[in-house]
Amino acid sequence: MTATISDILLDWYDRNARTLPWRVPPGEPRPDDPAYPYRVWLSEVMLQQTTVAAVKPYFAKFTDIWPTVFDLAKAADEDVMAAWAGLGYYSRARNLVKCARVVAELGGFPETEAELLKLPGLGAYTAAAIASIAFGQRAVVVDANVERVVARLFNIDEPLPSARKTIRVRASAITPDARAGDFAQSMMDLGASICTSKAPRCLLCPLANKCQRRAAGEPERLPVKPPKKAKPERKGRAFWIEREGKVWLVKRSGTGMLGGMRSLPDDGWSAREDGSGEVPLAGEIESLGAVRHTFTHAHLTLDVVAISGDGAPQGEGEWWPVETIEEAGLPTLFAKAALLAVADKG
Repeated sequence: MTATISDILLDWYDRNARTLPWRVPPGEPRPDDPAYPYRVWLSEVMLQQTTVAAVKPYFAKFTDIWPTVFDLAKAADEDVMAAWAGLGYYSRARNLVKCARVVAELGGFPETEAELLKLPGLGAYTAAAIASIAFGQRAVVVDANVERVVARLFNIDEPLPSARKTIRVRASAITPDARAGDFAQSMMDLGASICTSKAPRCLLCPLANKCQRRAAGEPERLPVKPPKKAKPERKGRAFWIEREGKVWLVKRSGTGMLGGMRSLPDDGWSAREDGSGEVPLAGEIESLGAVRHTFTHAHLTLDVVAISGDGAPQGEGEWWPVETIEEAGLPTLFAKAALLAVADKG
């Protein structure tokens, strides 16, 4: 009897699965522990557009501070945002808190893909991943790694994103009824370690003899991606207002870029337009230099400006000790600006 793709891949996974802090090793039963779906969900949210290496310390920090979804549901928004600082894509953190509170009201995570899809911030991939990995449901899990493996396995040369429907149909056809969660993770591991975007290691691939694109040649050509659009260049200003060893920090609006995060006051820049250049209070102005940061939709050059004087800063905020500024949970952009200011003042 000829081994199926799922048989081959599960056998490979049993011997080669990555060891990850949120993962149950292959062959071991899923824990009968309400914290397990929480850990699966948390890891999947953190891993969206983020590497495993970057996620590991954040996952450890979150599960140490908030061991269960019920603990996270009780957390203050600003504490979660501060703990998330540096991981990027901050809408994930805002949705994380919203989802945790809904799950807590439900008494725990729903077990089906359809019900999981109703939770705030859960898209098709995350709902399928939780249903299959945490609850053993048969669900078709397609992330970027799986997308790449399936496109090459079946030589799907239709460009993305239109190819995704075909990729999903093909992925469904090879997803087994049993061990669907392990199968999903085996596909992820294969894409992360062997069927990589560049220089795939085809000689080590357990599916090499079944891969249609390998037979056709140049597997790295798939999946076909649309050309990247050039990101616009934006400019803005951030203001360093220091009094008696403390710096003025504000909380950004709950929506928009870096929403809900502590930050230095700025001049209203966004991914769509430059900042106004307006100074938030009267005083002597000193340029400290500039920092550069790349967002999903734009590049930003942020001038860092110190303002000295006795005037009161506009709006709501807090005075934060400069010596512990790294504990403020500033997003990466403003952490760079603060580092520049501290170095200049030092």
